[in-house]
Amino acid sequence: MSTQPPLNFVIYTYFPYGGQQRDFMRVLRECLVRGYAVNVYTMQWTGEVPSGVTLHLAPVKAMTKTRLYRQFTRWLQAELATAERGLVVGFNKMPGLDVYYAADPCFEEMAATQRAAYYRFTPRYRHFAAYEAAVLSGDTEVLYLSPQQRAAFSRYYPGCEPRLHELPPGLADDRRLADASPAARAQRKAAVRERLQHELTIAPDATLILQVGSGFKVKGVDRALRAVAGYSGQKQLHYLLVGSGKPEAFIRLANRLGIAEKVTIVGGRDDVPDLLAAADLMLHPAYRESAGYTLLEAIVAGLPVLTTATCGYAFHVMRADAGRVCDEPFVQSELNAALAQMLAELPKAQWSANGLAYGADERLYSMPQAAVDVIERVIARKHDSRA
Repeated sequence: MSTQPPLNFVIYTYFPYGGQQRDFMRVLRECLVRGYAVNVYTMQWTGEVPSGVTLHLAPVKAMTKTRLYRQFTRWLQAELATAERGLVVGFNKMPGLDVYYAADPCFEEMAATQRAAYYRFTPRYRHFAAYEAAVLSGDTEVLYLSPQQRAAFSRYYPGCEPRLHELPPGLADDRRLADASPAARAQRKAAVRERLQHELTIAPDATLILQVGSGFKVKGVDRALRAVAGYSGQKQLHYLLVGSGKPEAFIRLANRLGIAEKVTIVGGRDDVPDLLAAADLMLHPAYRESAGYTLLEAIVAGLPVLTTATCGYAFHVMRADAGRVCDEPFVQSELNAALAQMLAELPKAQWSANGLAYGADERLYSMPQAAVDVIERVIARKHDSRA
């Protein structure tokens, strides 16, 4: 066991199915493997607490998110003031972090490019701008995931570059299908499709379009539904959405578009690798996405991908030649046309084989180790500065 003080991990909410939350848990577990004890400070925790972790739940309530986050920050600072002072590793932007894992895009860029001019005069803008500046304009070390993030951080916070550390992807090994034979992959797909027919009434001969992600609005579910509704080809489509979010508005949209019978929305699931193996195409037209692990998960599973250029990991789709990327600014008709074209080309395209080959690169699975390497360098530097 390490003789260092415990590491202090901070995240607003934890649940097992979010991309940010999965990264949080994988980095945390790598710290445990290296012998660190870990304190976790959060407002809400869903799921098992790993051995070696001490969970601290914030007793905070508020009517708005900004007030809630300020209350949490005050509570956290009070808690850390009375604890053995170890490194503070945050997965949301807030004051007082030693290391920040940048699961979110640059807020200032979003405010400048995706919001009306008056937004800068709102309390919400002032809060999130101040919390981002506390990280990017301070002395926090930043772990980032994509070239888009680095470019945005550098543009809006000049001088932060020495504190930026690029991380490789951190796919879980169970997402990789490259080692399976074509016959084994086909057998698995047929078995899962048979199960989905009984469980979700998805016809086994339907062309299954999969989208995985939490936060349906940001993930562009409305765009996906409109693309499915706009398809006029010969294939029988079924769109399956998997993740945590509020589905009511999208169910209403599917009804208005006349495709309700082609749409299934379910919550977070533990069988995502099976769904990736069973689907015919991944559709992920997100409005914004710092990385988008679901894109890489689809690629290495041999599932062709159609996504938007705003996703940080969209470049992997292009590099692997494993699908298509719609340019920005987004145009719905272009997404519709790309979907129709990809569906027509699926039988003869090499996207699946290209993705499986791309998945053989071991660097795609190394994020937790790289993140903790940076954390340990920060610990060593702080120790040396106090010596």
